[in-house]
Amino acid sequence: FDLESIMFQKLRNLGIYDLGCIGECINLERLDLSGNNITNLGPLSSLRRLLVLNLSANRISNLEPLSSCESLQSLNVAGNVIPSVDNLHALKSLKKLESIRLKDNTYNYTNPVCKNSLYRTLILEIFPNMKVLDGERVVGRGSDLYQLCKDIDDAIKAGMYKNGQLSELPDNKSWVDDGFWEIKISNNAIVDEAYKQFSDVLHECRLLNSRAAHVISLNERTVSLKSQPKQYAV
Repeated sequence: FDLESIMFQKLRNLGIYDLGCIGECINLERLDLSGNNITNLGPLSSLRRLLVLNLSANRISNLEPLSSCESLQSLNVAGNVIPSVDNLHALKSLKKLESIRLKDNTYNYTNPVCKNSLYRTLILEIFPNMKVLDGERVVGRGSDLYQLCKDIDDAIKAGMYKNGQLSELPDNKSWVDDGFWEIKISNNAIVDEAYKQFSDVLHECRLLNSRAAHVISLNERTVSLKSQPKQYAV
């Protein structure tokens, strides 16, 4: 078949270490190479129409070959060995790149660069058009919510720890009075009357059900007698 006709490739967890002739699939738009042993991205440099690339869980340290993937919008390199933010400068020319993932807490994937507490800030300086970093939206709809949740989480952690130790939490106290959830019997005459009417209706329904069962039984007996063959005395 024609390699140029391939637009999507899913090659996950196949133990791949050599990308071979994949660079000849020049019309590829989505490529998943996660969970392999890839170190050299050279063959991907010809994929100028590539939009989404997943390289998570490999052994990649050099991203420079991707600098010619001018259409790239989303890149996942979590779970590799990218040493520093400097290695990402090679992708600065990719104007359409909006999403980068270097860390994935779901699968416990990371990179050495993530040990730098400022790496997120530095990456956003390199890529001013970035919208999503490590799965979190940094601009646009939802970004304010992400930041708010992060600030709340940091504030809670800061309040729980004092001098590096977990402070004792106060005993939990009920926020309602004792007996709040207990069912109280009402003395309201209206409620009592409604309950009485409901009981009467329920009693009538039971009587009707009993009569209906009796009528059905009689009809079944009549049909059974009619279906028996007639016998004549000789």
